Amino acid sequence: MNAELQEDVAALAHTVKRFTLERIAQQVAAWDEAGEFPRSLYEEVAQLGLLGLGYPEALGGTPAPFALRNAVSTTMARYGGSGGVMAGLFSLNIGLPPVLRHGSADVQQEVIPPVLRGEKIAALAITEPGGGSDVASLRTTARRDGGDWVIDGEKVFITSGIRADWITMAVRTGEPGARGAGGISMILVPGDVAGLSRTALDKMGWWCSDTAHLRMDQVRVPARYLLGEEGSGFKIIMSNFNGERLGMSAMALGFAQACYDEALDWARQRKTFGSALVEKQVIRHKLVDMQMRIASTEAWLDAVTALADEGKLESDPHCVAQVCMLKNHATQAMQFCADQAVQILGGMGFMRGTKSERIYREVKVMMIGGGAEEIMKDLAARQLGL
Repeated sequence: MNAELQEDVAALAHTVKRFTLERIAQQVAAWDEAGEFPRSLYEEVAQLGLLGLGYPEALGGTPAPFALRNAVSTTMARYGGSGGVMAGLFSLNIGLPPVLRHGSADVQQEVIPPVLRGEKIAALAITEPGGGSDVASLRTTARRDGGDWVIDGEKVFITSGIRADWITMAVRTGEPGARGAGGISMILVPGDVAGLSRTALDKMGWWCSDTAHLRMDQVRVPARYLLGEEGSGFKIIMSNFNGERLGMSAMALGFAQACYDEALDWARQRKTFGSALVEKQVIRHKLVDMQMRIASTEAWLDAVTALADEGKLESDPHCVAQVCMLKNHATQAMQFCADQAVQILGGMGFMRGTKSERIYREVKVMMIGGGAEEIMKDLAARQLGL
């Protein structure tokens, strides 16, 4: 990273830290209990330019390297300590890329600018009941009827699924009863379309984000909302996952740092047996173990981010393997730091309202979402020719 980019990253991180501490950190516990955060937060974040990072100026965005985008993720995770807030606020970054890369110019202009302004919300719908990581087995169908696609099926675990105004959805457009990667397409579904029903899901973590089960019953979507060529959906989905996994790695680093910060602060203040916790060797060793994992994750994230900014994220097998392994490493570091932080905080670590308690509950969705650990290992092995 050159000096100019380092300065830009530091300046952006400072802005994000200040905003997160002022507008998010003090509200997260209440938002969790309420099961949602204010929709107005999208516009506040948009006004800072954070929703538009990485998108073309012509669509209301700001072109930015992954180094800047990842700095936002890590900083907001560290000082906000809420995966729910971040999952909801930034679901556009998994919902919009297929629109940007494969939608027509008219569809891009219709959809993307309002989302980047925080006026509309975008989501991605891939997973189905019984499908999970096996994307090629999806069963939601779309058949052509005149100038429309008619969609029938279900999607589950959809982040921002209740609020979304635009849903980028994977469907099967091949022959009836067909299976496998062929015949999968991507279609943009307006949130207000007839025949779409949504059910909110309760979760272990990410309480203030909405997560939905979607049902499509004869949903009619104009043909112009097909993204890319019919049957090209599987490739679109796979390339979209790489950016999601890199972003999740950056978030996991920030959450690990948040746990360390809280544990260190508690260890310095908490007095036991006549001295501060941090003066106990066993506690200092726990903190050092946390720092080891944080430092290795940060270095690896920087290295993979540099590869991504060289344009290797989607096509270079080495880079794809690195992203897969990094996601596993980063989320394992998050898991370790959350566990150690709760242990250091003791009874307080079991209480709602601490970052470590919240992050402890959110670890598993980070280790499963965007590609489970086992899938990441297998994909990395294939990319490495093992």
